[in-house]
Amino acid sequence: MRSGFRGASAVASATALVVVVAGSWFGYRQLARPGCSGQVELTVAAAPEIAPVVQAAAAQWADEGAAAGGTCITVQVSAQEPVEVAAAVAGKHGVTLPGVGQASGTAITPDVWVPDSSTWLLRIRNSGATAFAPGNGGSIARSPVVVAMPEPVATRLGWPQQKLTWADLVRQMNTDTKLRTGIVEPTRDAAGLAGLLALTAAAGAGGGDRQQAKTAALRALATGRSALRQDLLARFPRSSDPAALAAGLGAAALSEEDVIAYNRTQPPVPLTALYLDPSPLPLDYPYAVLPGIEPAKASAAEVLFGALSAPAFRDRLAGQALRGPDGVGGAGFDAPAGAPAGGVVPQGSGGTAAGGPDPSALDAAVSGWSIATQAGRMLCVIDVSGSMKQPVPTAGNATREQVTVAAALRGMELVDDSWAVGLWTFSTEMVGRRDYRELVPIGPLSNQRSQLRTALQAIRPTPDGDTGLYDTVLAAYRTVQDDWEPGRVNSLVLFTDGKNEDADGISQRELLTELTRIADPERPVQVVIIGIGGDVSRVELEAITKVTGGGVFVTEDPNKIGEIFLRAVALRPNAPR
Repeated sequence: MRSGFRGASAVASATALVVVVAGSWFGYRQLARPGCSGQVELTVAAAPEIAPVVQAAAAQWADEGAAAGGTCITVQVSAQEPVEVAAAVAGKHGVTLPGVGQASGTAITPDVWVPDSSTWLLRIRNSGATAFAPGNGGSIARSPVVVAMPEPVATRLGWPQQKLTWADLVRQMNTDTKLRTGIVEPTRDAAGLAGLLALTAAAGAGGGDRQQAKTAALRALATGRSALRQDLLARFPRSSDPAALAAGLGAAALSEEDVIAYNRTQPPVPLTALYLDPSPLPLDYPYAVLPGIEPAKASAAEVLFGALSAPAFRDRLAGQALRGPDGVGGAGFDAPAGAPAGGVVPQGSGGTAAGGPDPSALDAAVSGWSIATQAGRMLCVIDVSGSMKQPVPTAGNATREQVTVAAALRGMELVDDSWAVGLWTFSTEMVGRRDYRELVPIGPLSNQRSQLRTALQAIRPTPDGDTGLYDTVLAAYRTVQDDWEPGRVNSLVLFTDGKNEDADGISQRELLTELTRIADPERPVQVVIIGIGGDVSRVELEAITKVTGGGVFVTEDPNKIGEIFLRAVALRPNAPR
């Protein structure tokens, strides 16, 4: 949530009515021009800091009488938090964004959405909303993502004489006990996500154990995270007294607009904006025409985009401490000290070669953050049937089993000692007629991390074993449910490369009936199934998670299960559908 400091066609060339409703809706203006008949209503949801200038530009468009063909256009502009609209749009397309959850009752699904960052659009698409393909997407504004520091803290680190990098900040986080860092929850805040991408990229680029360095950086940030932006801003020191500076927040990834807006309130200790190299993804304010709107609305949206691309709009943005889409400020824009001259162009920390968001980097950052910050209790169940001996060409001909074990080992290193983890393997008739074997019971990693690591490394496929899927899922679900713990994500994560092949076990119908009977919404157990290779049946697996909640991830390339495992473990519980 933003802080209180922030404040074509003939059909579309029509008389405009810009409506203002109480609350978050802006203004009321009606033009009764002769010959105006019919009406097209266009709803626009914009991030709170840019909504006032979008509304003002729409009002001017109405005043100038863009009329043709006798059609009236009503434009409603509302200030909406990007995370709330993202949740609503994702829900409409049948997906849930990790770390975001379900939409609140106040969010709208507009015709046109102007979030603060294109990463919202990409995250919705990445989450499985294949039909989500918004039109236009052109940027209408920009605000660089910076590291905000109280001026005395920045001066102590050598500002403004010394140019700092993200690698320098990582070193300071690891060595300077006086530097308190913070971040707005990056799964719900685009500036926080951009900062997280830049910081973890810097941590992973150094020498030594890169994964360990990334994990350390994530955990350091996690201790200073805030759910809301205004809460984080309130943690900056309100006095230049050394004790206040030591106790207050010393560094946080925010937008340039945040820093300017904060300093306009004339706080006792102003903030400095540090433009670290490499530049992180900026807030780029895409103009997204959401799919499925009628052609007349799409045409109206196209003309409105033209009004928001006019030179005068850049000057309006300057009044809101925002730059034009090319990174250059309009008339009256007062950049913070140390800002690069001639505009700010992203160098792509977490971006692609073209400067846009990198989908895999976004997924990895969101997954890693969710794992590092959530409290979890997990039973990991790994298929050891004979087919797991198959080689994986993309992994140097390591077997499916070896690739799966490597993914589980990597995931275990990401979670801290507060997690509780257990390990089973399954095939058919592993222990007598039982299809599964407990290797390590669910328990705190603080006590059994080395035991789990040893057990994982010793896993081997059963040469003639089949896949006893249904009996294993039911037994594992009951085990997680029996000692369910509040305040944790209680989950079952199962890897398999085949279908149920146990003729002596329960049927699919019996499994689903029993899971439906014992599932308890007050004690949810999230079931995550990772299907490996081309022999799995997604339909078979999804029938299970529709009853329990959770998700199914299937990959034809077993070499990709490492990144899939991290995404799967990062899932927050969903209610059974």
